[in-house]
Amino acid sequence: MSHDDGRAPGIDPRDLGEETLLDELEHLHATRHVTFRHGSDDALAAHDRRTRELEAEYLRRHPNREVDPARTRSGARER
Repeated sequence: MSHDDGRAPGIDPRDLGEETLLDELEHLHATRHVTFRHGSDDALAAHDRRTRELEAEYLRRHPNREVDPARTRSGARER
């Protein structure tokens, strides 16, 4: 993937196997805080783009993903 097409470097998310997609998402979520606090503007922009790409692919594959009722507004109010 080229850097001049507005997309973050890396394998096209559509070409990733399910386990690799999940691993990549977990890594991005784990590194978010450090990138946000200490990364350059370019690093943060690339992190944002890659996260959007991978999350969009996950949602494309799992449009009916399981939602934990406790993670909804009504579930939070019940606690």
